[in-house]
Amino acid sequence: MNRVIDLQQYGGREGLPPDFKQMLIDVHADSYADAMNDEFHQRFPWFVDHWSTMEGFTCVVAFDGDEATGFAYGAPLQAGREWWRSTKFEPNAGYTGTFAVSEVMVRPQWRKQGISERLHEALLEERSEDLAVLLVDVAHPKVQALYETWEYERVGEQQPFADSPVYAVMVKRLHP
Repeated sequence: MNRVIDLQQYGGREGLPPDFKQMLIDVHADSYADAMNDEFHQRFPWFVDHWSTMEGFTCVVAFDGDEATGFAYGAPLQAGREWWRSTKFEPNAGYTGTFAVSEVMVRPQWRKQGISERLHEALLEERSEDLAVLLVDVAHPKVQALYETWEYERVGEQQPFADSPVYAVMVKRLHP
């Protein structure tokens, strides 16, 4: 039985409800239940605080009734601080900026229903930046392959934190 999944967009610290952070933490804990003893995953609340205070932060949350089933969030990268530039990827002439997709996450019981793609599309649909960039754990080639079907290109690898996995750097041209 297919349920109706509603999407709700949030942006900026002032537009976030009081329970917003806990809602994302709960989805993360469910989505990464097997990895919650890992220190890197235990720092997820810090990442929510970090990203949600960035200029231009946007988050789209999927709901099944009142229950959050997943989310996608990110923010524009500051000019000159685009971490993908350590790769050999060259943006188009007239490059205007990059939107970093920090998280796309769906709880296990709602996976394989197209929710992650809907969240991703809603997150990027009105972006003015030329590029979207994200990181994918290299230990998850199926996830990388999924992003490739969404027109992302693998352009390198990075390990942003000493205790984080190695990630594939993936870039998508938003306005080809």
